[in-house]
Amino acid sequence: MQKITNKIALEEHFSAPRLQPSIKDVAFFDPEVLRAIEVALPEFQDQRLRAMDQAGISIAVLSQTAPGVQSIRDSVLAAELAHEANDFLHRRIETAPKRFRGFACLALQDVDRACDELKRCIQELGFVGALVNGSTNGAYLDEPQFAPFWHTLEQLDVPFYLHPGLPTDHPQAFRGHPELEGPVWRWTCDTATHVLRLVFGGVFDRHHTARLILGHMGETLPYMLWRLDSRAAVTTVGRGLSRPPAETLRHHVMVTTSGVCADAPLRCALEAMGAEAVMFSTDYPYEDIQVAANWIENADLPDDQRIKVCVANAERLLRLG
Repeated sequence: MQKITNKIALEEHFSAPRLQPSIKDVAFFDPEVLRAIEVALPEFQDQRLRAMDQAGISIAVLSQTAPGVQSIRDSVLAAELAHEANDFLHRRIETAPKRFRGFACLALQDVDRACDELKRCIQELGFVGALVNGSTNGAYLDEPQFAPFWHTLEQLDVPFYLHPGLPTDHPQAFRGHPELEGPVWRWTCDTATHVLRLVFGGVFDRHHTARLILGHMGETLPYMLWRLDSRAAVTTVGRGLSRPPAETLRHHVMVTTSGVCADAPLRCALEAMGAEAVMFSTDYPYEDIQVAANWIENADLPDDQRIKVCVANAERLLRLG
C-alpha cells in the first residue's frame, strides 16, 4: 500500500472576521464543539499547517465556511463582506503560497457584482474556483437570474463548489425533529435537491462546460443514479431532458470525500461517478483531519485509484501541476 504525502484537500474551511459563524447561526452544534471550531477557523499558521503536515496534505483549498454571505438580506452588505473575505483569504494564502489555494466567496444577491468579484478573484488574486453555501436567500442556481454566473464560470474555465448552507424554509418533515437539522440530514437533502434542480432545469444543457464539485461523497447522489434515470424515463418531466440525469451528473460533477470516511460510500462514488471524478477532502475543522488522512491511506483501493483521489484529479481540475 502506497503512502501519499502530497495529498490535496478541497473542502477546508476558514472564516473571515466579520463572517465568523456564531451559535445562533449553527444552533445544532454542541457549544463546546463549536468553540473549538471557532478557534480553528481563522487560524492559518501553526495549528492548521501542523495538522496538514501530520496528515500528509501538501495543499489545502480554503473556502469561507457556512453560512457565509448567502443568508444576508442586504445585497450591498453581502457584496462588501464577500469582497472583504476574499481579500482576507488572499493575504493569508500569501503567508504560505505553496500550501494554500482559495475558492472565491460570492454574494449572489447581486449577480452582476458577484460575476465581477469572481473575475477579480481568479484573474487578480489567483483563486482556483468559487464556493457558495447553498441557496441565496432561498433562490436556487437554476433560476434565470443566475445565467450570467454560469456564463462567467465557463468563461473563466474554473469549477464551482456547491456546499450546504442554511435552508430558508422549514418543511413539515423536519418540524419537531431538531436532531435531523444541519449536517445530520437536512443539509444533504437541500444540497442534493439543489443539484437535481440544476440537472432537471437544464442548466448543464445551456452551459456545456460548467463543472460542479459536491462534497460529502456527492450528497447521496452517486447512490441514486440508476433510479434517477429509471424514474426520469417514465415521467413527463424526464422527457424534456437532452440526456439521462446520470449522464449529466457524470459529465459535469465531481465529488469529494469531505466528512465521509468510510470505504463503502467511497467505492460507490468511484464506481458510479468514475475514478477521475472523486477527490480527497477532510472538512477541516468540522471533522478530524487525521482521521480522514488515516482512512484514505488505508482504504481498500488499488494504489492507482488512491493517487487519483488524493492528488491527480485535483491537480487536473484546478490546474495545480
